[in-house]
Order: sequence, then C-alpha cells, then structure tokens
Amino acid sequence: MSMPPAWSTLFENHRKLLAVAAPYEVQGCLIRATGLVLECSGLRLPVGSLCLVSQAGSGSDVSMVEAEVVGFGEGRLYLMPTGETLGLSPGARVLPIEPAIRAPRLGQPSHAWLRVTDRMRRLPIGDGLLGRVVDSSGAPLDRHGALGKVERRPISGRPVNAMEREPIRQPLDTGVRAINAMLTVGRGQRLGLFAGAGVGKSVLLGMMARYTSADVIVLGLIGERGREVKEFIEDILGEDGLRRSVVVAAPSDAPPLSRMQGAVYATAIAEHFRDQGRHVLLLMDSLTRYAMAAREVALAVGEPPATKGYPPSVFARLPSLIERTGNGLNGHGSITAFYTVLTEGDDPQDPVADAARSFLDGHLVLSRPLADAGHYPAIDVEQSISRVMANVVDAQQIVQARRLKSLWSHYQRSRDLISVGAYVPGSDAETDLAIALFPNILRFLQQDLDERCDLPASAQALTRLVLAANGAPAGAAANA
Repeated sequence: MSMPPAWSTLFENHRKLLAVAAPYEVQGCLIRATGLVLECSGLRLPVGSLCLVSQAGSGSDVSMVEAEVVGFGEGRLYLMPTGETLGLSPGARVLPIEPAIRAPRLGQPSHAWLRVTDRMRRLPIGDGLLGRVVDSSGAPLDRHGALGKVERRPISGRPVNAMEREPIRQPLDTGVRAINAMLTVGRGQRLGLFAGAGVGKSVLLGMMARYTSADVIVLGLIGERGREVKEFIEDILGEDGLRRSVVVAAPSDAPPLSRMQGAVYATAIAEHFRDQGRHVLLLMDSLTRYAMAAREVALAVGEPPATKGYPPSVFARLPSLIERTGNGLNGHGSITAFYTVLTEGDDPQDPVADAARSFLDGHLVLSRPLADAGHYPAIDVEQSISRVMANVVDAQQIVQARRLKSLWSHYQRSRDLISVGAYVPGSDAETDLAIALFPNILRFLQQDLDERCDLPASAQALTRLVLAANGAPAGAAANA
C-alpha cells in the first residue's frame, strides 16, 4: 500500500529537521561558591565529568570557566574550577561538556552529531608532543603553533595485571657515577628523590635527563616555580634533549585540579610511548606538590583530615599514580620514573615521604649537610637504597658497594671526634682505613653537572676504590 504524497512530504520534512537539530541538553544552575568549590543544582553527572560555567556580563560579554565534578551530595554537584572564578554570581548556567563526534551510524546522515556517554576529560596525546612544552590541559606554552600528529584520548589510568608485567632485569645508565655504582637503577624502576628545599633535586634531575639512556623523556613540573620551566629546557635539556622530550608544566599558581591533572597527564603521555615499545624516562617534580593539590581538593569537598591534615584519599591516589609506570606487558616498552619528594623541614618521617617510600622501588636521599659542604650531587649513600640492584648487576658489584658504604658509615660515625682531633688513630682499624680513603671516596661520589660517567666506567671506578681499600695498610690513617 503506497503512502499518500502529503504524508511522504511530511515525513521528509521531519527527517530534514532531525538531521540538523541540536540534541537536547540539560543545564544546571550555580547556587554557591565557597573557597575552591562551586555547588550546582539541576544536573546529574558522574564524578570526573566536565562542565562549563557560563556567566553573562554586560552587553555581549560572556565569562566561561571550565570545572570538573569532584563530588556530589543532597542533590547537588561539587565542581572544582580549572580557571579564574572572578565575576561569577548566583544563577550562572552550568552546562555539561560532552565530547561529540561526527561519526554516522547506520541510517543517519554523515553530518549528524552523535552523543557519547564518556564525559571524561580527553587531552592531546601522540608523537606530535615530542619537543613541545604544554600545560596541564595540553595547550602549547612554547608559542610554536598548534599541536600536530596528536589525538584526544582519556587520561584516566588503565590497571595492569601484575602477572603480565615484565620483571626488572636490565640496568639503566643514568650517567651519574654514585647512582650507577652504588645504587644501580633497573629499566622500569620507580625511585624517589627525597630532600628538603634547596638541596639540589632539580640539578640531579637535570643530570639524569641529560645523560640517561631513554628513547623519550617526559618531564612533569608539578606545583614548582614557573621560572624553572624555561631554565630547565635551555640550561639543562638543550635543543638535542628537547627533541626527544615532552614537558608538562603546571606551576604553583595553577589551580589544585590543574596541578593534579598535570601529573596524570604526564603519566598518560609516558604510557602512550611505552605502549609503542619505547623506553621512557618519566621525571616528576614533585610528587609532594601533587599530594598537596589532592589535599586541597579533598578538604574543599568536605573530606575529614587525618595525618598532618592529609585526608585518606590522598594516600589512595599516590599508589594509583605510581603503579601506572614500570615495565609494559611482556616486555613491551618501559617507564622508568623518578619522583622528587619534598621532605618538609628535612623530616624523613613526613607523611607523604613515608607513604611514597613504601610504594616506590627505592629512594635516593639528598643530604643538606653534604649540599652545604659543596658536595654535589648530595646523595647520602648510607640512607639511600635501590631495591632492584641485586637483579641488574653481578654479585661482585653488590659486595663492593656494601664495602664502600661500610667505610662511609664508619667515617660518619666518628666524624665529630675526627673534626675536633679527639679520635685516637689505632682505636678501630676500619675507621683508620675510612679516614685514609675518605678523600678518594669523596672524589668518587662527587660529579660535575657537565660530566657524564656511564655504567662500565662507574663499575671500574668502584672496583679500583675497593681494591685500594682492601690493600691499604691498617695504620695508614695514623701516617696521613
């Protein structure tokens, strides 16, 4: 039975209207702004969704602020803005941001907008990021034009089956003699650089960024000084280093949500290159600033504080971020990660430092007394440890490293007596030997910023020093 011409015309007109019609969209209303949190009514969105707070100004001016859903309660959404909220007033519109795509389905025109259910943040990831400096939202900061060869992907973590990870079996050359010889790093290891402010964390990171054997370097500057971004690129990385690097900068003046997002974004970029089979070096400065940003967000939404003001969710976020790094599935690529951990007041029992120490595969402790004495890098080999060193070097180097650490420990225990001349030579043979060899040990552990020492050279220098210790006479200190 054929359809009357009038009905056919009506259906055709409706089809054309539906093809160009915008999808129906629910809007919310801003009802409260307290501190860092905005409260919205009229929307039902999952945590992590993106919203746009729109405030009409005088004339045709419209203020737009992007915000993310960080919690909900009593029919309201708690939003955390990623920009300046100055000028917002009650009643501002809150619109959900949904990634729409022009992908036709069967029976739909090619220009139809399709709504997807994933409302999470998607940022640019791809080879086009190499050699670029971006902020926590993927916007270029280097004024070199728009990003190319990238696609927008979710930055949320992907759990990795622990049984499918490749064990750490290969050493990684960091170019730093004290680390290569005494605290050898394995490819795919996660280490922390523990130190107070002004002890040389950034200098040591720069040495590793310049000399470490890696296909790609991802540098995350999270919550640190903004001036360090350009200085690090020009003074440490240089043009050659920047070509294989990606820099994500979320300085201290960025909103807390942006600082957290910067750390997650840098990790997602490292994951992308690891999945391509490349060996990635991830340098994040600092993990403490990430934890502080997470504390600000958690306290703002009403989570009760626990240890030193840190809510419990902060200590749940740390392993979630760290566990995304490491070796890939069945040896397919790797991420070797170094996280700087700021110990407030040089307190090694700081809550973040204590938690990070339990999650990481080792830690390098930088000593303020060594830094004050001009000893760089100021690595305290007595307090530092690499938990995978035994898996990546031979037994002889393990024994030699322990021997040198023992001599260093003997000298440090008697340092006060030695400095005031109260130590009597011959009281302890090991201490006498440590005193005799201490100048050589200091030269071995110190290294200039422009000096590179690879793994074989580091191991040979350690062997020569230990052989000298084993062959030195017991009373050498008395004659020194």
